Amino acid sequence: MASISLHTAHSFPSSLHTQTPKPALSHNLPILSKSSQSQFHGLKLSNSSHLSVPSPVSAKSAVVAKVSEGTQAPSFTLKDQNGSSVSLSKFKGKPVVVYFYPADETPGCTKQACAFRDSYEKFKKAGAEVIGISGDDTSSHKAFAEKYKLPFTILSDEGNKVRKDWGVPSDLFGALPGRQTYVLDKNGVCRLVYNNQFQPEKHIDETLKFLKSI
Repeated sequence: MASISLHTAHSFPSSLHTQTPKPALSHNLPILSKSSQSQFHGLKLSNSSHLSVPSPVSAKSAVVAKVSEGTQAPSFTLKDQNGSSVSLSKFKGKPVVVYFYPADETPGCTKQACAFRDSYEKFKKAGAEVIGISGDDTSSHKAFAEKYKLPFTILSDEGNKVRKDWGVPSDLFGALPGRQTYVLDKNGVCRLVYNNQFQPEKHIDETLKFLKSI
């Protein structure tokens, strides 16, 4: 009977042994090449055309809610656009709309602020105060308020301490400060939480609708 010789060792191209898998996501996510301002509502970038993306762990930890419906809102004292100290307790006894936004002079934030301005009389009629909060300094707030004739209080949360205390979630893997609105009742208890980063004007519609229902 004829014998058959089998060769068990095969030679493969060396590239298959040394090839390493490509990472699923690069460390830098290109956003813009020529402009310092992102197309995303509220995102300001430096002259660099890349945006660093935090690790999934840090992104996850940034979205833990602390103020939710039925909880007492933490008190705070911050500087307004005129440099005066304003405490949340000052407004106790009336409903308060507190809206956190990413930054002054960004497209979405400007639309949102102007929408609150245009509906401000409706908020007053409902007996409510409107407070905007971002991490910009007081001089930025002053210029922003004067440019768009904003009739309500804007507070400077430099360092984002109040944002963290309230547990305002971030967007884009933690790269973009969140846009979140809270409605507090006359006792400072949160009755509504509304989050919508990319439709800033809807915050006004939702809060007014809620205020009319209570």
